[in-house]
Amino acid sequence: MPRNNRRRFGSVRQLPSGRWQVRYYDPETGERRPDEETYATKTDAEVRLSQLEADISRGVWTDPDAGKVNFGEYATTWLKERKLEETTRERNEGVLRLHIKPQLGERFLSEITAPRVRAWRTKLLESGVGEPTVVKAYQMLRAIMNTAVDDELIKRNPCRIPGADTYDVPERPVLTVPEVYSVAASIQLQWKALVLLTAFTTLRLGELAALRRRDVDLGARVLWVRRNQAELSSGKLVTKAPKSRAGFRPVAFPEMIVPDLEHHLEHHAAAGQEGRFFVGPRGGRLRRSNFRDDWVAARTKAGVSEEVHFHDLRHTGNTLASQSGASTRELMTRMGHSTTKAALIYQHMTSDRDRTIADKMGDAAREALEKDAPPEATGTDGARED
Repeated sequence: MPRNNRRRFGSVRQLPSGRWQVRYYDPETGERRPDEETYATKTDAEVRLSQLEADISRGVWTDPDAGKVNFGEYATTWLKERKLEETTRERNEGVLRLHIKPQLGERFLSEITAPRVRAWRTKLLESGVGEPTVVKAYQMLRAIMNTAVDDELIKRNPCRIPGADTYDVPERPVLTVPEVYSVAASIQLQWKALVLLTAFTTLRLGELAALRRRDVDLGARVLWVRRNQAELSSGKLVTKAPKSRAGFRPVAFPEMIVPDLEHHLEHHAAAGQEGRFFVGPRGGRLRRSNFRDDWVAARTKAGVSEEVHFHDLRHTGNTLASQSGASTRELMTRMGHSTTKAALIYQHMTSDRDRTIADKMGDAAREALEKDAPPEATGTDGARED
């Protein structure tokens, strides 16, 4: 027969196996329940009983059965309840489906321990999943488990790997101004203004794709960013407002590219004030796929490294703006960084100062071109016509 040792709070008893069991009263139901584990000695069991009594009296006790919730179902509900943009939701659904659920989806929340999280992350890296994707997956898993803590399903978040939520972004190539103009002179005329504006305004492709004629003020030399275009994996194009107040912004450009923009408006932009500034080859919406082959061909013709991506034009422009004297705050504003601090800075930054930055960028570009670039690459006078 089991041997009992009753106490006011609970009891310990020795089982036929010789191990000791702890029993106590559930503070929520009032029913007596056994602890999840058994113990080798009576002393160990009594220590555990004292710990349980202390946890309950301090209000930090968690129902051991609360964590017996299927992680996959919990994570799906967690994501469904989040208010997210279509593109962000699509990315998160992909990360959850491809990188989290395969290893953890069938387990209970309580079974996802710190060692299991470490093993999951290691397996992802060893299987060849890129570090940025692994970081995103880890961040999502940690957020899900934080909610589980808040829901009192688990006591502590098991995602506690130092440095696992960040990664070192590799340095991207920076083009010289002559290289920018060489690529612009080598690409189809329909995309020349796209190359120059990306380099000298550092707008994102989605922001450029969403520009209308009325957003381009050649007299003031300013582009007004009012919306952004995103492409889902299904191919669907979504036009949306910028993520934050900082995304709504005027961005100045240097005078030297005005002739190229005038040429583009006359020959390539859609008609009307609401007409898109950039359109696809057949008059439709601009997509990255519209000009990808032309970009590669122009990059090759210009002798630019194949490691240079179109997005590196934005990086090039940011570098040029910094070299032209833009402060960190001014750079954040031009780039449209979506943080509270960036938004407040944007509200107080004057367009005159932004135009000064653009002018300095233009001066630096003109000086570099005079030294290295062929004369025919500096304007549209000798440009090819459609």
